[in-house]
Amino acid sequence: MLILMTQLDTGFGVWDPLVWLAALAVAIILGFIIRSFGVKDYKKGTDQTLPFLSGDKQENVEYIHIRASNLYWGYLDALKGYYSRLIPLHTGIVTDYLLWLFGTMAAAMIIGLLA
Repeated sequence: MLILMTQLDTGFGVWDPLVWLAALAVAIILGFIIRSFGVKDYKKGTDQTLPFLSGDKQENVEYIHIRASNLYWGYLDALKGYYSRLIPLHTGIVTDYLLWLFGTMAAAMIIGLLA
């Protein structure tokens, strides 16, 4: 009975939670060790906390904001045909999203039953 409480036989192998907890503990300890090698001279409220963009110190933080349309322009341009059909469907109403969710789930169930 003790074996059943410590190991789970999934048919694809044995999952031992104690081994995973030990691995997690080792990963956390390694993370703290790596973090301890970090720079110690960081000071809040100095020039170190100012934004740094492409080699220039930025004084006005509100001008640094990069809009997603600029950041992802390559994806948006490449998928323009997809987004031009998708954006009109975006209403912002939660019930519309639930309708899409339940409709997709119903279609998946019907396809699963037919297959």
